[in-house]
Amino acid sequence: MVKIADLHTHSTASDGQYTPAQLVRLAKERGLEALALTDHDTLDGLEEAVRTGRELGIQVLRGVELGAKENLHILGYGFSPDAPGLRKLCASMKEGRDQRKYRILDFLREKGLALTLEEVEEIAGGNIIGRPHFAQAMVKRGYVSSNREAFGRYLDTEEYGKIERQKPDMRTCVETLRGAGARVSLAHPYQLPEDELETLVCTLAGYGLDALECYYPRHTPEQQAYYLRLADKYHLHITGGSDFHGERVKPDISLAALSLELDWLTGN
Repeated sequence: MVKIADLHTHSTASDGQYTPAQLVRLAKERGLEALALTDHDTLDGLEEAVRTGRELGIQVLRGVELGAKENLHILGYGFSPDAPGLRKLCASMKEGRDQRKYRILDFLREKGLALTLEEVEEIAGGNIIGRPHFAQAMVKRGYVSSNREAFGRYLDTEEYGKIERQKPDMRTCVETLRGAGARVSLAHPYQLPEDELETLVCTLAGYGLDALECYYPRHTPEQQAYYLRLADKYHLHITGGSDFHGERVKPDISLAALSLELDWLTGN
């Protein structure tokens, strides 16, 4: 069955602006029939989102976005609520994220950006600190004019990459998700080298990849067409989403309203 959906969103459980419940309400107002909450490396907001979805009559899929050490992101959907193996992996990754904040502070101070942990923690609101929280602190201080500039100049550079946390490899991400009963999609393929993408997709399909995120706000029409061909070639399903974090975090990204075939994902 085709539903109006957004399968890639973030809440305050990781680095989004809105709580899981607020996010589901926004999705309902947007006219969505299905929403996947896919916070970074954590399952903490899922039950709140699922409960709110039941109250409002919108289907909420349990999801997560895992960052792999090969510098790619893996989306998992529809796994069991308990999922002990996945929870263990997420707990380890969450600890790594929490420790990374000190390295990011030192890195930015070396660049002359004298942020304090306290001001970044205030922006994070008690949640695990992520790069968007540092970006917002940089904007607030006037070091940069926007979150995008913060990432372009500092937080998404090759030099920054040297201080990144330890991450599981892509095979571990895919197999852990499949072990939890999840269906698995490769997120925003435009971020990956185009000349390596097909080989990567073929390898991931061998590990158990189910789908490719073909619809994404930053994909050009030519890229989207290529990803759709790749999905067809490797017999993958098609997913899509906005990567919505909230207007304060990503001002140019709104919730998507995509017509997606979801029977394979929901078991209907």
